[in-house]
Parts: sequence; C-alpha cells; structure tokens
Amino acid sequence: MPQQGKKYADDALLLALACGASPEAAAQKCGVSLKTAYRRLRDPKFRARLDAARADMVSRATAMLTAAAMEAVKTLLDLQGSKQPPATRLGAAKSVLEIGNRLRTEVDLAARLQALERAMGLMTPPAAGGA
Repeated sequence: MPQQGKKYADDALLLALACGASPEAAAQKCGVSLKTAYRRLRDPKFRARLDAARADMVSRATAMLTAAAMEAVKTLLDLQGSKQPPATRLGAAKSVLEIGNRLRTEVDLAARLQALERAMGLMTPPAAGGA
C-alpha cells in the first residue's frame, strides 16, 4: 500500500477506534485487515495518537456540556417560579440542592487534591496574581 494510502487508512482507523468502534468493526469500515488493526493497536505511537484523539473528544464534549450547563441552570430556576405547579417546583428545588451540593464537594476535593500535589512537589504553585 502506498504511504499516502497507509496514512489515510491509519487516520480512518484511528478515528473509528476513537469513536468507540471495536477493532473488528473499525477494520471492516476502513478496509484494512483485522490483523492490521491489531498490529496498529500494538504500535506505541499509534496508541499515543489514539489516546490523544480520545482525550480530545472527551475534552470537547466536556466543553459543550459546560456551555449547556448555564442554560440548564436557567431552566431549573425557571421551573421554581411561582407559576409552576408545586410538584414541578419541588422537583426543581431538589435538583438544584442536589447538584449544587455535588458541585461544591467536587470543587472542594479538587482544591484539596491540588494543595496536596503542591505540598508533595508534584505541581507548581499558580502564578502570582493569576488563576
């Protein structure tokens, strides 16, 4: 297979695997043998690219969810309005309290973990005057 064809096949295989396809399904979709798919998965450079692609996808999805979170909070606040039925208001209030408590706990744990990592020398302190 010419180098450009191999690169295209590698990129297609990488994308299929990063999107969650099994090696079998990815190989079939990309027109490569199953043996080739498994050989590529054993290649440390290919694995690193695959891990990076997956991490990038998770990062992008997280950013999209974070952006949508503000709208979700507005919706919950709207559902607490006096014009809503009591059961709807109660459900929204419970959700706000539960989610708020979870977020506070996660933020607290993240701060404590960062402090421990700094104390152990595993992390550099934040720049002065910045976040």
